[in-house]
Amino acid sequence: MPKRSSNARTTRNGARPALDIRRYAPALGAEVRGVDLADGLDRATYEQVRAALLAHQVLFFKDQTEISPRTQIEIGRMFGELHMHPAAPQMAGYPEIFEIYVSRNSKIANGEFWHSDVSCDEVPPLGTILQLHVLPPIGGDTLFANMYAAHDALSEPMKRILEGLSAVHESEHVYRERYSDRGVDDTGREYPSATHPVVRTHPETGRKALYVNRTFTTRIKELEAAESEALLGFLFDHCEGIDFQIRYRWERNDVAFWDNRCAMHRAIWDYWPERRKGRRVTIKGDRPA
Repeated sequence: MPKRSSNARTTRNGARPALDIRRYAPALGAEVRGVDLADGLDRATYEQVRAALLAHQVLFFKDQTEISPRTQIEIGRMFGELHMHPAAPQMAGYPEIFEIYVSRNSKIANGEFWHSDVSCDEVPPLGTILQLHVLPPIGGDTLFANMYAAHDALSEPMKRILEGLSAVHESEHVYRERYSDRGVDDTGREYPSATHPVVRTHPETGRKALYVNRTFTTRIKELEAAESEALLGFLFDHCEGIDFQIRYRWERNDVAFWDNRCAMHRAIWDYWPERRKGRRVTIKGDRPA
């Protein structure tokens, strides 16, 4: 078997070559080449990846080989403490890993509607690193949307209104019995809910982003019910606008790393009865402010 290339290659003067990072689309995203994450990340490459994530919101690592669960966990921990999903089944021996698996027998597929991962937590995730190993012959694309751009496109009066508002993010309606077909008995389990600002400031870039989503956000705390419903309906439709979106078509062993603080995503389940399978780690973030 040919030996896999390593990300430890250096140039003649001993310097490590820079990653090949190319914008994916005007809205957001970048493709990354020049590193095989199965070999792990050295510190210099980590710094390049982190800077690219802040610049592009979602990174797509191409030309990858399958990452072992242990290495994927190690890479995730370089970016921060790992987040434990409140509902999904854990991988045997690797509780930090969330196994993505959809088959002809699945009741649901993960991420079918627009969301930011587990925004219902008091301290929601910074980012998510997903590698897919099994793909349907066609379909199974993922949409991503730029929440900086969604905020910036609003009128100044609307921005001023939203600055003073907070939204409730709940998960009981999402997670209850969601994974029963995968052996999860959640009898007696309590699922998280939290209140976050409608407009959050990214802790690293300082930019403002809308932070509501159709999956978890249920109401705006300061408004009457009818007002909340009307405003959230407008915001959901606005955030999901095509001008803020990209659509990513996966290839086997691609890795996507997205920033949940400023991007939403939606996984399209258009491939039944085919399978889609992979592993993800999620990095704990900070309390939205």
